Amino acid sequence: MTKIFAHRGSAGTHPENTMFAFLEAERVGADGIELDVQLTKDGQIVVIHDETIDRTTDGTGWVKDFTYRELQQFNAAYKFADQYDGCRIPLLEEVLAWIRSTSLLLNIELKNSFVVYETLEQKVIDMIKRYQLEERTVLSSFNHNSMAFCRHLAPNIETAILYMEPLYDPWKYVRAIGADGLHPYHRTVSAPFVRQARSHRIAVRPFTINKESLMQKMFQYGVDAIFTDYPLKAKEVRNKKTPSTQY
Repeated sequence: MTKIFAHRGSAGTHPENTMFAFLEAERVGADGIELDVQLTKDGQIVVIHDETIDRTTDGTGWVKDFTYRELQQFNAAYKFADQYDGCRIPLLEEVLAWIRSTSLLLNIELKNSFVVYETLEQKVIDMIKRYQLEERTVLSSFNHNSMAFCRHLAPNIETAILYMEPLYDPWKYVRAIGADGLHPYHRTVSAPFVRQARSHRIAVRPFTINKESLMQKMFQYGVDAIFTDYPLKAKEVRNKKTPSTQY
Protein backbone atom coordinates (compact mmCIF):
# COMPACT_ATOMS: atom_id res chain seq x y z
CA MET A 1 0.00 0.00 0.00
CA THR A 2 1.22 3.48 -0.88
CA LYS A 3 2.30 5.31 2.24
CA ILE A 4 1.27 8.88 3.03
CA PHE A 5 3.89 11.35 4.23
CA ALA A 6 2.58 14.63 5.61
CA HIS A 7 4.61 17.26 3.73
CA ARG A 8 6.06 19.67 6.30
CA GLY A 9 3.45 18.11 8.53
CA SER A 10 -0.19 18.73 7.74
CA ALA A 11 0.88 21.96 6.04
CA GLY A 12 -2.41 22.55 4.27
CA THR A 13 -4.29 22.88 7.55
CA HIS A 14 -1.64 23.88 10.11
CA PRO A 15 1.54 26.00 10.19
CA GLU A 16 4.15 24.16 8.12
CA ASN A 17 7.19 22.57 9.76
CA THR A 18 5.91 23.17 13.27
CA MET A 19 4.90 20.79 16.04
CA PHE A 20 1.26 21.77 15.45
CA ALA A 21 1.48 20.41 11.89
CA PHE A 22 3.35 17.27 12.94
CA LEU A 23 0.93 16.46 15.75
CA GLU A 24 -1.99 16.90 13.37
CA ALA A 25 -0.36 14.53 10.87
CA GLU A 26 -0.16 11.85 13.53
CA ARG A 27 -3.73 12.54 14.68
CA VAL A 28 -5.22 12.01 11.22
CA GLY A 29 -3.26 8.80 10.64
CA ALA A 30 -0.44 9.72 8.28
CA ASP A 31 2.20 7.02 7.84
CA GLY A 32 5.03 9.51 8.19
CA ILE A 33 6.05 13.15 8.18
CA GLU A 34 8.44 15.10 5.99
CA LEU A 35 10.39 18.09 7.25
CA ASP A 36 13.24 20.39 6.21
CA VAL A 37 16.39 21.22 8.15
CA GLN A 38 18.98 23.98 8.18
CA LEU A 39 21.59 25.28 10.60
CA THR A 40 21.46 28.39 12.76
CA LYS A 41 24.35 30.77 13.40
CA ASP A 42 25.21 28.78 16.53
CA GLY A 43 25.07 25.41 14.77
CA GLN A 44 21.64 24.22 15.91
CA ILE A 45 19.56 22.09 13.53
CA VAL A 46 16.24 23.85 13.00
CA VAL A 47 13.17 22.75 11.07
CA ILE A 48 12.31 25.29 8.38
CA HIS A 49 11.98 25.14 4.60
CA ASP A 50 13.14 28.50 3.26
CA GLU A 51 16.66 29.84 3.64
CA THR A 52 15.10 33.01 5.05
CA ILE A 53 12.41 33.41 7.68
CA ASP A 54 10.48 36.01 5.65
CA ARG A 55 7.68 33.82 4.25
CA THR A 56 6.83 31.64 7.23
CA THR A 57 7.37 33.99 10.19
CA ASP A 58 6.74 37.58 11.18
CA GLY A 59 10.49 38.32 10.94
CA THR A 60 12.99 38.86 8.14
CA GLY A 61 16.50 37.61 7.50
CA TRP A 62 18.53 34.52 6.77
CA VAL A 63 18.22 31.45 9.00
CA LYS A 64 22.01 31.16 9.07
CA ASP A 65 22.34 34.66 10.53
CA PHE A 66 20.27 33.99 13.66
CA THR A 67 21.10 31.97 16.74
CA TYR A 68 18.45 29.48 17.78
CA ARG A 69 17.52 31.66 20.75
CA GLU A 70 17.05 34.66 18.46
CA LEU A 71 14.75 32.67 16.17
CA GLN A 72 12.44 31.95 19.09
CA GLN A 73 11.21 35.55 19.12
CA PHE A 74 9.39 35.05 15.80
CA ASN A 75 5.95 33.57 15.24
CA ALA A 76 6.15 30.77 12.67
CA ALA A 77 2.40 30.51 12.20
CA TYR A 78 2.67 31.67 8.57
CA LYS A 79 -0.82 32.06 7.01
CA PHE A 80 -2.40 30.74 10.21
CA ALA A 81 -1.13 33.66 12.31
CA ASP A 82 -4.68 34.59 13.36
CA GLN A 83 -5.07 31.12 14.89
CA TYR A 84 -1.66 30.56 16.51
CA ASP A 85 0.25 32.90 18.76
CA GLY A 86 3.77 31.97 19.78
CA CYS A 87 4.21 29.21 17.20
CA ARG A 88 7.95 28.47 17.27
CA ILE A 89 10.47 27.18 14.76
CA PRO A 90 11.33 23.78 16.29
CA LEU A 91 14.68 22.11 16.71
CA LEU A 92 15.13 18.80 14.91
CA GLU A 93 15.90 17.25 18.27
CA GLU A 94 12.51 18.34 19.58
CA VAL A 95 10.79 16.55 16.71
CA LEU A 96 12.90 13.40 17.05
CA ALA A 97 12.29 13.20 20.79
CA TRP A 98 8.56 13.26 20.06
CA ILE A 99 8.48 10.99 17.01
CA ARG A 100 10.45 8.28 18.76
CA SER A 101 7.38 7.48 20.87
CA THR A 102 5.16 7.19 17.77
CA SER A 103 5.09 4.71 14.88
CA LEU A 104 5.61 7.43 12.26
CA LEU A 105 8.18 7.23 9.50
CA LEU A 106 10.36 10.27 8.92
CA ASN A 107 11.75 11.99 5.85
CA ILE A 108 14.36 14.66 6.57
CA GLU A 109 15.14 16.94 3.64
CA LEU A 110 18.52 18.67 3.91
CA LYS A 111 18.18 22.23 2.61
CA ASN A 112 21.77 22.65 1.50
CA SER A 113 21.54 23.38 -2.22
CA PHE A 114 21.62 27.18 -1.95
CA VAL A 115 23.34 27.78 1.38
CA VAL A 116 26.34 25.56 2.11
CA TYR A 117 26.07 24.13 5.62
CA GLU A 118 29.35 22.24 5.85
CA THR A 119 28.45 20.18 8.93
CA LEU A 120 24.75 19.62 8.29
CA GLU A 121 24.99 15.99 7.12
CA GLN A 122 27.08 14.85 10.08
CA LYS A 123 24.98 16.73 12.63
CA VAL A 124 21.71 15.33 11.29
CA ILE A 125 23.03 11.77 11.15
CA ASP A 126 24.41 12.02 14.69
CA MET A 127 21.00 13.21 15.89
CA ILE A 128 19.19 10.36 14.14
CA LYS A 129 21.54 7.85 15.74
CA ARG A 130 21.13 9.45 19.16
CA TYR A 131 17.42 8.73 19.02
CA GLN A 132 17.89 5.34 17.34
CA LEU A 133 15.72 6.22 14.37
CA GLU A 134 17.97 4.88 11.61
CA GLU A 135 15.45 2.26 10.49
CA ARG A 136 12.55 4.73 10.23
CA THR A 137 14.32 7.63 8.52
CA VAL A 138 14.90 8.63 4.90
CA LEU A 139 17.31 11.45 4.10
CA SER A 140 16.67 13.45 0.93
CA SER A 141 17.94 16.53 -0.87
CA PHE A 142 18.09 18.32 -4.20
CA ASN A 143 21.83 18.36 -3.49
CA HIS A 144 22.80 14.94 -4.78
CA ASN A 145 26.41 15.31 -3.69
CA SER A 146 25.07 15.65 -0.16
CA MET A 147 23.15 12.40 -0.48
CA ALA A 148 26.25 10.58 -1.70
CA PHE A 149 28.10 11.96 1.34
CA CYS A 150 25.31 10.83 3.68
CA ARG A 151 25.53 7.33 2.25
CA HIS A 152 29.26 7.39 2.97
CA LEU A 153 28.69 8.59 6.54
CA ALA A 154 25.79 6.27 7.35
CA PRO A 155 25.27 3.36 4.93
CA ASN A 156 22.42 2.04 7.09
CA ILE A 157 20.24 5.16 6.68
CA GLU A 158 18.13 5.29 3.54
CA THR A 159 18.73 8.16 1.11
CA ALA A 160 16.75 9.54 -1.82
CA ILE A 161 17.33 12.22 -4.43
CA LEU A 162 14.88 15.03 -5.13
CA TYR A 163 14.53 16.41 -8.64
CA MET A 164 12.21 18.50 -10.83
CA GLU A 165 13.05 17.45 -14.40
CA PRO A 166 13.18 13.91 -15.86
CA LEU A 167 16.49 12.12 -15.37
CA TYR A 168 18.24 10.16 -18.11
CA ASP A 169 18.61 6.53 -17.06
CA PRO A 170 17.70 7.29 -13.43
CA TRP A 171 18.33 3.68 -12.38
CA LYS A 172 22.05 3.93 -13.12
CA TYR A 173 22.22 7.45 -11.70
CA VAL A 174 20.64 6.60 -8.37
CA ARG A 175 22.88 3.56 -7.96
CA ALA A 176 25.99 5.60 -8.80
CA ILE A 177 25.10 7.96 -5.95
CA GLY A 178 24.32 5.04 -3.70
CA ALA A 179 20.78 6.21 -3.03
CA ASP A 180 17.78 3.98 -2.38
CA GLY A 181 14.96 6.11 -3.72
CA LEU A 182 13.73 8.74 -6.14
CA HIS A 183 11.64 11.69 -4.97
CA PRO A 184 10.49 13.24 -8.25
CA TYR A 185 8.21 16.12 -9.11
CA HIS A 186 4.92 14.40 -9.83
CA ARG A 187 4.75 15.51 -13.48
CA THR A 188 7.73 13.28 -14.27
CA VAL A 189 5.99 10.16 -12.92
CA SER A 190 4.14 7.70 -15.16
CA ALA A 191 2.94 4.12 -14.91
CA PRO A 192 5.88 2.75 -16.96
CA PHE A 193 8.29 4.75 -14.79
CA VAL A 194 6.89 3.20 -11.60
CA ARG A 195 7.03 -0.25 -13.19
CA GLN A 196 10.70 0.22 -14.09
CA ALA A 197 11.53 1.54 -10.64
CA ARG A 198 9.94 -1.49 -9.07
CA SER A 199 11.97 -3.81 -11.31
CA HIS A 200 15.14 -2.04 -10.14
CA ARG A 201 13.98 -2.12 -6.51
CA ILE A 202 14.10 1.66 -6.22
CA ALA A 203 11.47 3.45 -4.15
CA VAL A 204 9.43 6.21 -5.80
CA ARG A 205 7.87 8.92 -3.65
CA PRO A 206 6.57 11.87 -5.72
CA PHE A 207 5.78 15.36 -4.43
CA THR A 208 3.62 17.37 -3.74
CA ILE A 209 0.33 15.52 -4.21
CA ASN A 210 -2.55 17.74 -3.09
CA LYS A 211 -5.33 17.35 -5.66
CA GLU A 212 -7.66 14.40 -5.22
CA SER A 213 -7.38 13.40 -8.89
CA LEU A 214 -3.60 13.32 -8.60
CA MET A 215 -3.78 11.30 -5.40
CA GLN A 216 -5.97 8.77 -7.18
CA LYS A 217 -3.51 8.56 -10.07
CA MET A 218 -0.50 7.98 -7.81
CA PHE A 219 -2.33 5.35 -5.79
CA GLN A 220 -3.26 3.62 -9.06
CA TYR A 221 0.37 3.69 -10.17
CA GLY A 222 1.33 2.04 -6.90
CA VAL A 223 4.09 4.46 -5.94
CA ASP A 224 5.80 3.66 -2.67
CA ALA A 225 4.66 6.87 -0.99
CA ILE A 226 3.37 10.36 -1.69
CA PHE A 227 4.15 13.67 -0.03
CA THR A 228 1.06 15.76 0.58
CA ASP A 229 0.01 18.86 2.52
CA TYR A 230 -3.34 17.17 3.19
CA PRO A 231 -2.72 13.78 4.82
CA LEU A 232 -6.32 13.35 6.00
CA LYS A 233 -7.70 13.87 2.50
CA ALA A 234 -5.05 11.53 1.08
CA LYS A 235 -5.96 8.83 3.57
CA GLU A 236 -9.64 9.14 2.67
CA VAL A 237 -8.82 8.86 -1.05
CA ARG A 238 -6.53 5.88 -0.46
CA ASN A 239 -9.20 4.08 1.54
CA LYS A 240 -11.75 4.30 -1.29
CA LYS A 241 -9.42 3.76 -4.25
CA THR A 242 -9.99 0.99 -6.77
CA PRO A 243 -7.41 -1.83 -7.01
CA SER A 244 -4.08 -0.85 -8.57
CA THR A 245 -3.72 -1.48 -12.27
CA GLN A 246 -1.55 -4.44 -13.16
CA TYR A 247 1.13 -3.54 -15.69
